[in-house]
Amino acid sequence: LAVLFTLCVSCLLFLSAWRKMSGSGKLPPGPVAFPIIGNALQLNMKNLPQSMREVKVAKYGPIFTIYLGSERVVVLYGHEVVKEALIDQGDEFSERGRMPLFEKLPDKKGISIDNGVPWKRLRRFTLTTLRNFGMGKKSTEERILEEAHFLVERLKNTHEKVHVEIDRVIGRSRSPCMADRSQMPYTDAVVHEIQRFISLAPLGIPRAVTRDTHFRQYIIPKGTTIFPVLHSVLYDSKEFPKPEQFNPGHFLDENGAFKKSDFFVPFSLGKRSCLGESLARMKLFLLLTTILQNFTLKPLIDPKDIDITPMTLTSNDPVSYQLIVIPQ
Repeated sequence: LAVLFTLCVSCLLFLSAWRKMSGSGKLPPGPVAFPIIGNALQLNMKNLPQSMREVKVAKYGPIFTIYLGSERVVVLYGHEVVKEALIDQGDEFSERGRMPLFEKLPDKKGISIDNGVPWKRLRRFTLTTLRNFGMGKKSTEERILEEAHFLVERLKNTHEKVHVEIDRVIGRSRSPCMADRSQMPYTDAVVHEIQRFISLAPLGIPRAVTRDTHFRQYIIPKGTTIFPVLHSVLYDSKEFPKPEQFNPGHFLDENGAFKKSDFFVPFSLGKRSCLGESLARMKLFLLLTTILQNFTLKPLIDPKDIDITPMTLTSNDPVSYQLIVIPQ
C-alpha cells in the first residue's frame, strides 16, 4: 500500500511538473526536457554559452526553448534576433528575468531586479543621478580592467603599440583625458577588443516578457525568462573574423582609424542595458592609459604559458594572476 501511494504521488508530481513546463502559447522548439530537472543532463552547466551554441547548431536555430529545472527559458542566439527582441520589441522584453542569487534577498527591490512602474521611476532617477554625479558600475569596470592587464601582458605587441600611442599623444608631463581618445584609435580599439574578447556576461542578464508576446512565428507566455546570448553577438565571425583571437583590428578600418560596430554589446541592449555604460567606457579608457603611461607591466612567466581561459558559468571571470609593475 505504501509503495502504491508513493507511486501515485510520484505520478501526480510528474504530471504537474510536465504541465507547468509545457506552458501555453506556441513556444520556440528545443531539446526534450525532463520533469523536475529540465535539460540539466543535456547542458554543460560549467560552460552554458558553449552549450547554447551546440543546441542552436544542432537543429533549433537562433530561437529555442530550454528548461533549467522547471524554469522555462527562451534563448536568443545571434545579433539579428537579440536586436529584434531588445530594441525592436523592447517594451515586451523589458522585465527582469528570475535571478536565483537575488531570489534570496529579503527585499527584492532595486534597479537590477525591480519591474513595472517602480523600475521605470527608479531608472529615471538613476539616469539623472548618473548625469549629475558621474557614478558607474564599479564591479563590472574592475573585472574588465583586471582582464585588460592580463591580456595586455599576454600580448606584448599590443602593449608596445599602446605605449607608442600614449607617448605620441599624451607624453609624460600630464594625465590622460577623454579628449585624447579621438587621437588614440589603437588604444581605443584595444579597450573595445578587451570587452568583446572577455565577453563578461556571455548570456546577458536574464530578461522576461511583460505579456504574452508574439515574436516571429512564436508566442512566448508572459513572465517567460529570456536569455539574450551576448556572447553570440560579440563572437559573430562575420563581423569579427576569427573571433576567438584577440585582435584590436576588429575595431580599426583599413586606414587605422577607429570604427564602431553594432555588434559591440558587452553592456547589453535596450531599456535594461547598463545605465553606467558610457561612464564605464570613459573610466576604462582613462584607467588603462594612466596605468600604462606610468608603468610597464610584465608577467612572472613566459607570456606563451599564460592561460587566458576565463572561469565560466553565467559570467566570465578572469583567473588570478601575478605581474611585475615597473615605474616608467
